[in-house]
Amino acid sequence: MGYGRLGSSKRTESSFGESFRSQLEEPTSISSSKKGNRKLIILGVVSFVFLVAAAASAGLVVILRPKTAGERALGIRGKPSQAISKTCSKTRYPDLCVNSLVDFPGALQAGERDLVHISVNMTLRRVGKALYDVSDIGNLQMDTLVRSAYGDCMELLEDSVEHLSRSLASVVPPTDGTGQTGTVGSTQDVMTWLSAALTNQDTCVEGFDVVNGGNVKNQIQERLKDLSELVSNCLAIFAFSGDDGDFSGVPIQNRRRLMGSEFPAVEESHGFPEWLTRRERRLLQMPVDVMRADIVVSKDGNGTFKKISDAIKAAPEHSSRRFIIYVKAGRYEEKNLKVGRRKTNLMFMGDGKGKTVITGGKSVFDNFTTFHTASFAATGAGFIARDITFENYAGPEKHQAVALRIGADHSVVYRCNVIGYQDTLYVHSQRQFYRECDVYGTVDFIFGNAAVVLQNCSLYARKPMDQQKNTITAQNRKDPNQNTGISIHECRILAAQDLESVKVTYQTYLGRPWKLYSRTVYMLSYMEDHIHPRGWLEWNATFALDTLYYGEYMNYGPGGAVGQRVGWPGYRVITQAAEAAKFTVAQFIYGSSWLPATGVAFVAGLSV
Repeated sequence: MGYGRLGSSKRTESSFGESFRSQLEEPTSISSSKKGNRKLIILGVVSFVFLVAAAASAGLVVILRPKTAGERALGIRGKPSQAISKTCSKTRYPDLCVNSLVDFPGALQAGERDLVHISVNMTLRRVGKALYDVSDIGNLQMDTLVRSAYGDCMELLEDSVEHLSRSLASVVPPTDGTGQTGTVGSTQDVMTWLSAALTNQDTCVEGFDVVNGGNVKNQIQERLKDLSELVSNCLAIFAFSGDDGDFSGVPIQNRRRLMGSEFPAVEESHGFPEWLTRRERRLLQMPVDVMRADIVVSKDGNGTFKKISDAIKAAPEHSSRRFIIYVKAGRYEEKNLKVGRRKTNLMFMGDGKGKTVITGGKSVFDNFTTFHTASFAATGAGFIARDITFENYAGPEKHQAVALRIGADHSVVYRCNVIGYQDTLYVHSQRQFYRECDVYGTVDFIFGNAAVVLQNCSLYARKPMDQQKNTITAQNRKDPNQNTGISIHECRILAAQDLESVKVTYQTYLGRPWKLYSRTVYMLSYMEDHIHPRGWLEWNATFALDTLYYGEYMNYGPGGAVGQRVGWPGYRVITQAAEAAKFTVAQFIYGSSWLPATGVAFVAGLSV
């Protein structure tokens, strides 16, 4: 196929699930002993989910009325309370919301504020059950593509259990009379985790879109029935739980999200904010050859390990301090390089762009899902990469082929190259920041549903295949309550060398809407003349044109003129600095002290 997206599949301190993931890679079957082990592990996961839910529910003071035997026998549902009806009216799937809550213990007697906690609790249990049910079919015969999609679903469901567990701990009803909810995470944290859980379900389902029927696909669809809708409802209920019933923040059609309005002032000092500690500045400015790394990877054997995968295995789990892995110059191609969610606060440092190269060549052409093609992937919170090239060499003719995929919250990629063609950089979910990076690609080469800011980066469109058009972004925000989007701030939008001489032949656009509520902005960025005057490209006829949010603010250069831009209802030339500021580091992904603590220089507002 040509331009279409082939196969688009576009902390609690628990450690459940990781130990059985290797079994998911087996091509066809699993021995009876391994089946037994997996069942025990997944039973442990589900037991953990119910323990978390039960413990969180301990603070919920409601009178529980069990159903009578006659009601249970007849399958009689309770009549929804006024609070349930009002709460569910705010969701996108109100009937499902009512039906899922009326049978949940305590819901009929709960007030609107308590229903926030109950909805997260109920959704967590349903996702936990889905994880158990999906794991139960892992022994079925599967070809490479189906096994790839199945493995994605298992990983994504496990991640969703964690996101929902953390959210539940953050919305525990008050027991001290203060009226305040739990303090495990802020409002923005919970919005991020619930948004990521919804993205996970979407990615799981889409992995099977290119699978032509089959027993596994049918069983997966049955076991995941209504799951995305339940998470969407949970997100909506939380989003509307503020005291004023509204949210002040990034425009989301007629709704806005709650976020803090006070952020530290930023002053630059030698490229770093003043309020960074001296140690953090030294860490980012320090030459690699004098740095104290915890692990050194070197292909010539003059290090701790020869392979990056061995370094990841040796790194501590749930580290609360920055753990540094120095990867010396060389070209590293290893199977399934991934920083899992238990490997937190890992920092990978290389010898520079083009010197330390992490590469691979997997693509959807080889019967993998897009999610599964990444040369390097990270989901462990606090991930940092510096001075490394991430590459997928599959080439344009093999379509989707990811170089770098990140679903790690509070992640930073600094002074790195990300090189590929279609689907180069997969900003899958959660909060991400890219600074002084070069990203190369053709079709949808920055895509995903994270809340992400790319700042002071160079984005290079390459020569695509014949009859293809270049699109820089494909943002896939599915739900109007997700606090996600792509913000491109003070960047350079350039033509790569292979495109420069033929740029009149191939059209290049700023982006196209992958999902209904796609959201992307370009601000204060330089655009060369390879950008088509219309700026943006339709995904499919009129799809999403009135629900997307695409904005441009004070861009410049020969491709930055907005006079001939698209006239879609969802496109806007941003004229007010206050609106543009909603997409800056300070307001879009900041929310706490996580970014300053990394030591990476950044501009918090529109400019210094």
